Amino acid sequence: MDLNVLILPGDGIGTEVTREAVRVLRHVAGKFNHGLHLSEGLLGGIAIHRTGSPFPGETAALAANADATLMGAVGLPEFDSAPPSKRPEAGLLGIRKALGVFANLRPVRTYKALIDSSPLKNHLVEGTDMIIVRELTGGIYYGTPRGVSGEGAEERAVNTMAYTRPEIERVTRMAFQLARGRRKKVTSVDKSNVLENSQLWRKVVLEVAHEFPDVVLDHLLVDNCAMQLVLNPRRFDVVVTENMFGDILSDEGAVLAGSIGMLPSASIGNRKESGAWAGLYEPVHGSAPDIAGQNKANPLGAIGSVAAMLEYSFGLTEEAAAVNKAMEIVLDSGRVTADLKPSGTPATTEQVGQAVCEAI
Repeated sequence: MDLNVLILPGDGIGTEVTREAVRVLRHVAGKFNHGLHLSEGLLGGIAIHRTGSPFPGETAALAANADATLMGAVGLPEFDSAPPSKRPEAGLLGIRKALGVFANLRPVRTYKALIDSSPLKNHLVEGTDMIIVRELTGGIYYGTPRGVSGEGAEERAVNTMAYTRPEIERVTRMAFQLARGRRKKVTSVDKSNVLENSQLWRKVVLEVAHEFPDVVLDHLLVDNCAMQLVLNPRRFDVVVTENMFGDILSDEGAVLAGSIGMLPSASIGNRKESGAWAGLYEPVHGSAPDIAGQNKANPLGAIGSVAAMLEYSFGLTEEAAAVNKAMEIVLDSGRVTADLKPSGTPATTEQVGQAVCEAI
C-alpha cells in the first residue's frame, strides 16, 4: 500500500517525539513493503513565527491531499496572553475543522511494566484497557453566542453548549462500532440530571443503541464517571461523551497509564471509499517547553499514534499490532525515559525510538 502522510512536528517537544514516531513509521513501511510518501508542514507557534498564522493555507492544502496527518504538540508560553485566534492552539482547532474529524479516540491502557508508575494502587489499575471517544466539533468549545462583554460590575462572559441530533448520532455510532471489535460495552457519559443538552444526548444515544443489539449500553453522570475512572477503571470498555467532558476525562486517563506521555490519540472523520477513516493523529501531552531540545521527552504516545493511524486510516491491523507489541517489549526492557521512573539510567527520546524499531 502507498501511505501518503503529512507530518506536522509542532512546537517544543513535539518536534522530538514526532521525529521518533516518523522513524518507527519508516521502519514499519520498510518491513511490511509499503510505499511511504511524507510531506511536512507548519502548525502552531512555529507557524505563527514563520507565516503569521497558526494554521497557514499551505498546511491546509497539504492536509487535504494527505491520507492521514501525524502531528506533534502545539503551544508556546510566549503566546499565553494572545487572543484565542492568535494562539498556537487555534491551529489545532483549525485543522480539525478543515479535515472534518468529529471523534477523538484516546486509548487508555495499563501496561504491566508501568503498574508501579501510576499513583493508584496496583490492584485498581491492573488490566485497564479502554477507549474514550470524545465528540470533537460541537459543544461548548464551538457554540455561539460566546464572548466577554460589559465593564466593571456589568462585565460578563458567555459560552454556549450546543449539540444537534446528527452530531450526537455519528459519534455514538462510531463508539458502538469500536465496541463491536472489543468487549461489546459502551458507557455514555452526560449530565442529564441538570443539562437539557445532556438530556438530548442521552435520548439520541438510546435510539442509536437499538441499531447495535449485541452491544451493552450503560449511562453515567460525568461526576460519577470521573470517580469511577480511579475507583474501578476495569469496568470501562468504550466511553463516549461530549467535547468538554471528554477533554477532562481523557486527561484523567493519564493517571491510569502511568504518564501522560504514554497516551496516543486519533481524531477521526468520515470513512473513505476504501472503508478506512480519515484521521489526524497526535499524542495527548503538551509541548513541554521546559524540557524541549533535551532529548528526554517520552515518544511512546507519538509512536502509539502511529499505530492508531496504521489501524484506522489504512486498515493495517497487523502493522499496528506490531508497533503496539514492540512498545510493550520496550517497556518490559526498562529502556524508557525518566517520566516512567526506570530503575537504571533513563533512556533518551532517540534511544526509545530506536528500541521500538529494533523490537519490531
